[in-house]
Amino acid sequence: MSQASDRPIKTLGLIHTSATLIPVFNELCKSYLPEVRCFNLVDDALVGDIMRAGSIQPGIRRRVASYLMAGEQAGADQLLVTCSSIGPAVEWASSSVSVPVMRVDQPMADQAIGIGHQIGVVATLPTTLNPTLDLIERRSARVCAQTKVRDVLVEGAFDALMAQDPELHDRLVGEALIQLSKQVDVIVLAQASMARVIPSIKGTIATTPILSSPETAIRFLAESGHRSTME
Repeated sequence: MSQASDRPIKTLGLIHTSATLIPVFNELCKSYLPEVRCFNLVDDALVGDIMRAGSIQPGIRRRVASYLMAGEQAGADQLLVTCSSIGPAVEWASSSVSVPVMRVDQPMADQAIGIGHQIGVVATLPTTLNPTLDLIERRSARVCAQTKVRDVLVEGAFDALMAQDPELHDRLVGEALIQLSKQVDVIVLAQASMARVIPSIKGTIATTPILSSPETAIRFLAESGHRSTME
């Protein structure tokens, strides 16, 4: 696995499974990494292929490795993969490149573990929920943290979003977040697409922090001051 470097990031390559995340990360990079050149690679068929197969198959891992190598060849000295669903494939493929690779949800998982013992995880896809739960479990064990995770799969929300019904998606996710906030110390959003719901429920959830991976990851890279990789 590639190692972190003390040298500052000059070029960040972002690898996505949805083009809708490009403007989100572009804005975050402008805000937190204004001196860094950023570029995007997208394969919007990856998550669908995982869903049809029921798991991450060897072909998916090889495709992820090919994108990491393409990012390195394009000049990135740091790679960030923005999809939690392919997190396990990212870890497997990170050894295929010589530059640091980070999965987008690792800083979020670490931050949640530092906030409290009761962690809530919300997802609209099982392909994202399971990798997120596994990551939190492993990151907790790494620091000997005694965490208890409550997970919620919001049925119908993803289908609503794909059917161009964002209002239904937001209502279903919002209701799940409000209910879960009464039971945990912190909530982790397993998918970046759910972050859009947070502003609409801020007045309802008074104290429970809700963490979303895009801003947490980019802020982590900016504040660390150097290239970072999975540990």
